[in-house]
Amino acid sequence: MPTFSSNPTRTSPLHSTLKRHPALFGVPFVLIIVGASFGLQSFTQTRYDLQDQKVKQFSNEQALGLDRRKKKFDIREEYYKLSASTEEDWEPRRIARPKGVPEWGVPPSEPSVSKS
Repeated sequence: MPTFSSNPTRTSPLHSTLKRHPALFGVPFVLIIVGASFGLQSFTQTRYDLQDQKVKQFSNEQALGLDRRKKKFDIREEYYKLSASTEEDWEPRRIARPKGVPEWGVPPSEPSVSKS
């Protein structure tokens, strides 16, 4: 049987370059990924611009309706309203505890009695 030679008869310049510089093997893949990224950038930007436009339109329409009914807010006024109502209406009252609950603490645990 004849033996095959270690060198093929037809070698391409790309094959010999990759053999000398194996780091170049992944270059086409990286170029495709980077090129696709730049190619899809315009579509992605258009998508975000349309979404932003929809949100702005809704916000402007909503803001027009809310500004008419808006009331000025003063924190001091709210504080005085709350403090005045709580001082007059508040009174401490004792409520009755359920039966079997001691005045301070949790109820005593009773051992379970099983009848056999």
